[in-house]
Amino acid sequence: MVQRLVDQLKAVAEPTRLRIVGLCAAGELAVSELTQILEQSQPRVSRHLRVLTDAGLIAPMREGNWTFYRLERGQRVVSSAVLDLIDVEDPTIAADLRKLADVRLRRRESAERYFNAHANDWDEIRALYVDSGEVETKLLVQAPEGVFDVHLDIGTGTGRVLSLLAPRVRQSIGIDISRAMLSIARDQVARSGGTDISLRLGDMYALSMPDSSVDLVTIHLVLHYSDAPEQVIAEAARVLRPGGRLIIMDFAPHTIEELRSRHAHRRLGFPESEVREWFNGTKLNWRRAEALPGESLTVMVWTADKQSAAMTDNTMRVAASPWI
Repeated sequence: MVQRLVDQLKAVAEPTRLRIVGLCAAGELAVSELTQILEQSQPRVSRHLRVLTDAGLIAPMREGNWTFYRLERGQRVVSSAVLDLIDVEDPTIAADLRKLADVRLRRRESAERYFNAHANDWDEIRALYVDSGEVETKLLVQAPEGVFDVHLDIGTGTGRVLSLLAPRVRQSIGIDISRAMLSIARDQVARSGGTDISLRLGDMYALSMPDSSVDLVTIHLVLHYSDAPEQVIAEAARVLRPGGRLIIMDFAPHTIEELRSRHAHRRLGFPESEVREWFNGTKLNWRRAEALPGESLTVMVWTADKQSAAMTDNTMRVAASPWI
């Protein structure tokens, strides 16, 4: 235990590695993004990443041709202490944070361009690999009638989930970053006859909604576009009332690399262990996981209920961090 602590302290006792820990505190970053922010060669950055990985401070996630790095969740005593000591007004650190913000802005703009360009055929794209009827049937089972009053659909796209669940809830809210998507959603919702459905331009990482204000949150084939899915889950948990339900529909891990280039996917699916970590970190009680195998991909339906109104101390500290 003592030797492990010594190794971790040695690992961060170098300027570039200290900067990497700070950057990884903001969420998952690919090697190419770290080299861009740090303005160092990939071999050099990779050597620093290897030292931090060996020390147990960061964790690599290999997906197809990409590798993402994040803080190791089980070893946050040292990393949290280090983050508290870093002066975010230091010129080098401040420059890192500005470059990180630029990287995130470019990601968001790229995603918006993709969604705007494909708004008209969005429902067909979502049904490319798994029958949408099967997914919707499972969704209806997990959102029974007469249980939920207010429903929030994050990344609502064309509003299909809102229309599907409208007869089962009193009020429905859909958010999306794409104005083109919302325009189509408004038309679709109106034609479906759904009542008390509102559509808003919004950020899934910072929902403009009060704590404990909704009973049901759905996230339908959205998380694989996210560069910080853990933050999306934390926001969903924040707005859920105690006893409220979160339903996530997304891909199991796969290796179809072309989905990154053709359809702007950030992640190639999620293992159940990672989803459980998200739930545990936000006091969401795991309910069940169901697999819906398709022609080449499997869609998972993960369900959790909110345990209490209080978030974990760790979640609140991270949410308030200047690194996020």
